[in-house]
Amino acid sequence: MERKIKTAFVCTKCGAIHPRWQGQCRECGEWNCLAEEQIVKSSRKGEKIKAVKTRKFSDIDEDLLSGYVSGIIEFDRVLGGGLLSGSAVLLAGEPGIGKSTLILQAAEAYSRHDLKVLYITGEESLAQLKKRAERLTIQGTNISLVYSNDLEEITAIIEEEGFNILIVDSIQTIASRMFESPPGTIGQIRESAGRLIEMARKHSFALFLIGHVTKEGLVAGPKVLEHMVDAVLYFEGENQYLYRILRPIKNRYGSTMELGVFEMSAGGLNEVENPSSLFLTEYEDLSRSGTMVAASCEGNRPILVEIQGLVSSASYGTPQRVAGGIDNKRLALLLAILEKRAGIPMGGNDVFVSVAGGLKLTETAVDLAVLAAIVSSLRDVAIDSGTVVTGEVGLSGEVRAVGMMEGRITEAAKLGFNRIIVPQQNLDGYTNNKIEIIGVSSLEKALDILF
Repeated sequence: MERKIKTAFVCTKCGAIHPRWQGQCRECGEWNCLAEEQIVKSSRKGEKIKAVKTRKFSDIDEDLLSGYVSGIIEFDRVLGGGLLSGSAVLLAGEPGIGKSTLILQAAEAYSRHDLKVLYITGEESLAQLKKRAERLTIQGTNISLVYSNDLEEITAIIEEEGFNILIVDSIQTIASRMFESPPGTIGQIRESAGRLIEMARKHSFALFLIGHVTKEGLVAGPKVLEHMVDAVLYFEGENQYLYRILRPIKNRYGSTMELGVFEMSAGGLNEVENPSSLFLTEYEDLSRSGTMVAASCEGNRPILVEIQGLVSSASYGTPQRVAGGIDNKRLALLLAILEKRAGIPMGGNDVFVSVAGGLKLTETAVDLAVLAAIVSSLRDVAIDSGTVVTGEVGLSGEVRAVGMMEGRITEAAKLGFNRIIVPQQNLDGYTNNKIEIIGVSSLEKALDILF
């Protein structure tokens, strides 16, 4: 008689277990998020547990805190300066964006520092992996390769051989023999990731997990996977552009505000040391209206970006509000401020705003640049191409202070701009002989200076 497999329905968002399928999770309230999962009976018996010896901070070996440095500046910056032994990093991104290319180049960089790297591939054959390595001119002296989808085989390799860094490409292809479900299911991903992370802590090696994303842009699998790892990195970019951005969403050992910028080429990914020059390469025409350069910041890195605005008469009753690179709701809010505080009617116009180069900005310090680009397009008047602006615009029309002002001013001066408009509150204490610094306290004063 065939043994009946017991299953339960697990919420992919919060991990709550339900005895039967239902449309909504009763714990977190999400809809259509329950997935069937096999129940595995634990093999652990009720033996007596030996107490683990406690340790004080002063007893922890300092060598474990130094971390591994690859030498790829953009990569190390996002990781917080280095990769700690025993840590687990999840690298996710769209298909074909370059995740495997990035991690293979990182593996080569780590191996050059006499670190033993194990690259486990579950998607490509070893011949395919070698062909890609040859295209990237990767020698792989200290890189060991293995093709395996079996979790138990992988753990046996780890127990038998010692490695400093383990790379799994991808976690959705690994399956445990304890489950009869196929790879990529919630139970398989959680079990595989949990076992590998436990071994990384036990054997003090750093772990990279490559993850797929869903059509919504989220990591495929249970949400608990992002809680289990120490850092979650998203590798993103537009297919029509050559640049790629490595952005940390979670990092227990560093800031989540840092940013790594790479440029895709035939020989792999190249670091971009000066992202401002990348996003301003086409900013040469002095007679264009609807453009404004903003001094933005991603983490501790100032980046100058070009904001483009286009205003046209509305063809339908309800005007369009389309934003690319900034939040669409933020654009609607700024247009309301422009109409109410500056007296510029926008209700009969379609407004389109875009960040040149396809870069996605989250900080509010580009508010003033967005409004300046919109007014420039509305009046069809070009703004002086030697001017940079930065500042958050409040609901009452005031220009609010922003952080990292010294870095923004220095970056603008370095790239040859001769004037920067900043919030009045940021004016004190900052001087630069290479650029004129002008402080404004309101949106109206900023527009008077620009136009």
